[in-house]
Amino acid sequence: MRLHRLEVCAFGPYATRQVVDFDALGADGLFLLHGDTGAGKTTLLDAVAFALFGTVPGARADARRLRCDLAQADLPTEVVLDLTVQGHRLRIQRSPEYERPKRRGTGYTKQQAKASLTWLTPPPDGGTAEAVTRSDEVARVVERLLGMNAHQFFQVVLLPQGEFARFLRADTRERAELLERLFGTERFAAVERWFSDLRRKRRAELDARRAGVRDWVARLAQVAGVEAPENADRAWAAELRAKAEADVATSRAAEKEARTAWEAARQRLQDRRLEDDRVRRVRAAHARLAEWERNEPQRARWRAELESARRAATVAELSAGTRVGDAEYERALAEESVAESECRELGFTEVQLDVDGVRRRAGELREEAGGLIGLVEQARRQETDRRRVAHLDEAIAYDSERIAVIQSKLDGLPERVAELTTQRELAIEAEARLGGIEAREEQLTALLRAAEALPELDRALVEAREVEVAATAAHNEARSALLDLRERRLAGMAAELARELVDGEGCPVCGSESHPAPAVATADAVSEEAERAAAEREVEADRRREAARVARYEAERSRDTAAERVGDRGVDDVAEELSQVRAERARIAEHAQRSASLAAAVRAAQEEEQRLLEERASHERSQGENSAERAVLVQSIEERARALDEAREEFPDVAARRDHLLSLGRALDRLADARAAVAVARQQRDERRRAVLDAATRAGYATLEDALAAVRSPERIAELDRLLRTAADEHAAAAGVLAEPELAGVSGDEDVDVASAEAAEREARERAEAAVATLRASERTAEDVRKLLRQLGTALAELEPAEQEFAELTALTDVFNGQGQNSRRMSLRSYVLAARLEEVAVAATARLRSMSQGRYSFVHSDQEDRVRTRGGHGLGLDVLDDYSGQVRSSKTLSGGESFIASLSLALGLADVVAAETGGALLDTLFVDEGFGTLDNETLDVVMGVLDELRAGGRVVGLVSHVDELRQRIPTRLRVRKSRTGSELVAGG
Repeated sequence: MRLHRLEVCAFGPYATRQVVDFDALGADGLFLLHGDTGAGKTTLLDAVAFALFGTVPGARADARRLRCDLAQADLPTEVVLDLTVQGHRLRIQRSPEYERPKRRGTGYTKQQAKASLTWLTPPPDGGTAEAVTRSDEVARVVERLLGMNAHQFFQVVLLPQGEFARFLRADTRERAELLERLFGTERFAAVERWFSDLRRKRRAELDARRAGVRDWVARLAQVAGVEAPENADRAWAAELRAKAEADVATSRAAEKEARTAWEAARQRLQDRRLEDDRVRRVRAAHARLAEWERNEPQRARWRAELESARRAATVAELSAGTRVGDAEYERALAEESVAESECRELGFTEVQLDVDGVRRRAGELREEAGGLIGLVEQARRQETDRRRVAHLDEAIAYDSERIAVIQSKLDGLPERVAELTTQRELAIEAEARLGGIEAREEQLTALLRAAEALPELDRALVEAREVEVAATAAHNEARSALLDLRERRLAGMAAELARELVDGEGCPVCGSESHPAPAVATADAVSEEAERAAAEREVEADRRREAARVARYEAERSRDTAAERVGDRGVDDVAEELSQVRAERARIAEHAQRSASLAAAVRAAQEEEQRLLEERASHERSQGENSAERAVLVQSIEERARALDEAREEFPDVAARRDHLLSLGRALDRLADARAAVAVARQQRDERRRAVLDAATRAGYATLEDALAAVRSPERIAELDRLLRTAADEHAAAAGVLAEPELAGVSGDEDVDVASAEAAEREARERAEAAVATLRASERTAEDVRKLLRQLGTALAELEPAEQEFAELTALTDVFNGQGQNSRRMSLRSYVLAARLEEVAVAATARLRSMSQGRYSFVHSDQEDRVRTRGGHGLGLDVLDDYSGQVRSSKTLSGGESFIASLSLALGLADVVAAETGGALLDTLFVDEGFGTLDNETLDVVMGVLDELRAGGRVVGLVSHVDELRQRIPTRLRVRKSRTGSELVAGG
C-alpha cells in the first residue's frame, strides 16, 4: 500500500482546504511532519484512517466530532485520499455526519455522512470500475484489499508508540488481549470454550445417567427389602425376582385358609348379638316405664311453674319500661343543672326564666353578635395594615442604605476604567512582539546545543576511529585463524572418514568392503565443531567491524553538521546572547499574558458601572413608592382605631366580645332544651307506672311484687317445656317396644354369652386381614421388582457407551486446556498466541539489537507464570542485556530505551501481522512521536534503522516536534496553527 495524495477540508483544526502530496514528500523515502503542540499533526493521520475505514484511532473516535469549528458555514467537511493497493490505484472520499446552518431560515440541520470509492485503475476482480457509494461497503473493500481491519491498520501502519510502550510493560492478560485482536485468534478460544462447554454438558448428562442407575438400584433394593450392593449385576436381579415370586405363592395359600375361618366366626357372632339385642330391648323398656311412674310429682311442679311464668311475662315487660323512664327523667334533671351552671359562669343571672323567656333572650344575643361581624373583619384588616407599615419602614431604610453604598462605588469607577484601558494597550503591543522574540530564542537554543556538543562530538569521533581500527584488526585476526583451521582440517579429513568405516560395509570413497590400513588422526587435527566455532567468531568480528565503520561514519557526519552550524562563534557568545533574548522574552511574555485578563477587566468595569446605575435607579423608585403607600396606610389605621375602641367595650377586642355573645346564646339554647326535656320525661314516667299496675291485676296477681316473683327467663321457660315433652316421648317409646311382635315371649331375664363369640370373631378377622395384607404386599413387591428390573437394565445399557465417549472427550479437552497429557501446560489459545509472540520477538530483535548497538535482544518465554492468568501462559517478553548477560524485565528500561524497544516491537509486529493477514505490501509507515526521549547517539542509530526501511522501498513519515529531526530530515511538512485554523507549509 502506498499513499499518493491527501486532501482535507474543514476537518479537525484545518478550517480551509489543505493538500498533502505524499509522492513529493516520499521521494526521498523519509519525511518529517512537525509543528507546535495542538497544531494538528496527528489529525493528518486521523484523516488517512477516516478515509480508509470511516473512524479514527484511540479515544478520539469517542468524541464523534470531526468538523472544524472555525470553518465557513458553506464549506463542507470532507477527506479525499488517493492510494495504490496491490497494483490498483483508487480514490476514497468521505464526509462525516455534522451540523450545518440551514440554507433557508434559521437554525441547524444534520448533514448526513457520505462515502465513495472510485477505481482509477480496473478493480482486482476484473469487474466494471463502478464507484462504491455506501460507507460500510467502502470499508469492506478497503479491508479486503489491505488484508487487515481498522484496528490492525492503526497498529501496523500508524505506529502508536505510547500503545506499544504499554504493550511492552503490560501483564500477560493485557498482552494476550492485544495479540488476540491483531492476529484474530478468537477462533481458538472459541474451540476451547466449545470443548469445555461440550464436556460440561456431557458430564452433566453422564452424571444424570449414573445417578439414574444408582437410583434404580436403591429403589429396587428398598422394594425387595435387601441391602443395595455397590455393583449390581444380573444374577443379583434374578435372585430378587425368584424370591418375590415364591413369597407371593406362600402368601396366597395362607390368605385363603384365614378367610374361610373368619366367615364361620362372623356368622356365630351375628346370631348371638341378635339374641342379646332382643333381651336388652325388653329389659330397657320395662326400666323406662318404672322410672316414668316415679317422676310424676316432679312433672306436676314443672307444669305449674311454666303456666305462672307465661302469665307474668307481660307484667315484666311493662316493669322494665318503667325503669327506663325513671332513668331518662334523672338524666334530664342533670342536664338542666349543667346548663344553668354554664349560663351563670358566662354572667347570665336571669336563670329563673321559663323556656320561652330563655329562648327569646338567646335570640337577642345572637342578633347583637351578628351586628359585630363587620367590625371583626375591620380589626383583622387593622393588624394586616400595621404589619405592612412596619415592612415598608424596613424597605425604605434598606433603599436609603443601598443608594448611599452604590453612590460611593460610582464615584471611583471612571478613573479605574481609564487606567485599565492604558494597561490593555501596552499588553497588546507586547503580544504582537512575542512571536518574533520566541523564534529568535528557538534559533539560539538550537545553536547553543550544537556548540556545547561539539567537543563531545570530537571525542566521540576519535573514539569511533579507534574502535574501527581495533575491530578491523580483530576481524583480520579471526579470519586468519579460520583459514588456518580450515587448512588443518582438510589435512586431517582422511582420519575423519576412517573413523566412520565399518568392516563389511563399503568405503564412501573407493567402495571397498575391507579396510586394511585406515588413516589415523594427527596431534594437530581439527574437528568440525572447532571449525564451526571459528567461523562464527569470524562472522561476529565482521559484524562488529561493520558496526564500528557505521558508527565512525555517523560520528563524522554528526561532528561536521554541528561544526557547520556553529561556525566561528563560541559557546560563551551564544549563551550570552541567548540569556539576553530570554530575559527580553520573559519581560514581553509577562506583559502579553495580561492582555486577555486586562480586556476582561475593562469590560467588567464598564459593565459594573452600568449595573450600579441601574441598581441605584431601581432603589430610588422603590423608596418613592413605599413612602407613598405608607402615608395612606397610616391615615386609614388611625380612623379605624377609633371605631373599634367604641365597639369592644370592656373586652380586649371586638372579636372577643362577639365570641362571648355567641357562647352565651348557645348556653341559653341548651338550658331551654334541657328544661323542655325534663317536663316530657316527668310525664312519660308517670304514665308507665300506671300501666304496669293495671297489667299485674289483669294477670291475677294481688301485687306487682307477686307478679315479678313469678317471672322466669326465656331459657327457663324453654327448658320446662322441653322436659315435659321429653317425658311424654319416653313413655310412648317404651310402650311401643313391648308391643313389637318379634319380642313376644321375651321376658328380659335371659343371659346371652356375646363376649366369647366376639373374641373368636376378632381373632379370626385379624388373622384374615394379616394374611390379605401379606398377600397384597408380596404381589406389590413382585410387580415392583419386575418393573424396576426392566428400568435398571435399560439404564445400564445406556450408561456404558456414554462412559466411553466421556473419557475420550475429557482427555481431548484437557489437552486443549493445557492439562492432562499436555506436557507444556499451555492451552490451545495460549499456544497460538505464544507462537505469534515468538515470531514478533524474532522480527523485533533484529531492529532492537541495531538500535541498542547490540546491547538488547527480546527474549520470549513460554514458562508457566507464577500467577496464572487466563490466556496469559507463554506470553512472557523480557530483554537480554548483553552487557551483563542477564535477562531483565522490560519495565526496568529507561525512557529512551523503552522508546527504541517499543519502536522495534511495533515494526516487528507490523511485519508479522502483514505476513499473517496476507495483506498487501506496506509501502507507507507513520511513526507518531516518541523521539524526544532519545539522546543524539541513540537518535542516530534509530534514524539508521529507519533509513533501512526506506532503503527497502518504503516511505516512512515521522510525526514529531523534536528540533533535532528538522536538522536531519531535509524533506519536511510543517503544520502552523493560528486563530483562523491550522495550515500546511511545505519545507517549513
